[in-house]
Amino acid sequence: MEEKYPPLTDRIQSTFIDAVLIIVLMFAFSNILDKFEQVPDWVRMILFAAVFIAYEPLCMVFGSTLGNYLKGIRVRKNTDTTKSINIFQAIVRYPIKVSLGWISFLTINSNPKRRAIHDLVSGTVMIKL
Repeated sequence: MEEKYPPLTDRIQSTFIDAVLIIVLMFAFSNILDKFEQVPDWVRMILFAAVFIAYEPLCMVFGSTLGNYLKGIRVRKNTDTTKSINIFQAIVRYPIKVSLGWISFLTINSNPKRRAIHDLVSGTVMIKL
């Protein structure tokens, strides 16, 4: 079976959807915490950091993020696109993606599998369902 690789626009739209979801979750948690008296600032910081840091890696290991799901794309192992990535690959992939930002997408159009820099480093590839 020949794999289909998503265009850059699908990946950007997926990232945007996920960013909006993270912001909505942070607002929701903030409103919930406002219902309690004297919530320490460290609790808020840990909760917000956990949402930002854990959302994408955990979603990738258990299937896909909301943005990926809605756009019909998935992250898979480059060596076997039938297999989901493991937690190690997700943990390596995400900080590189966040650190490089849009720069990470520069390699997509020059790569036959449309792999971004964070995909190259972590041994992953995005496929279109």
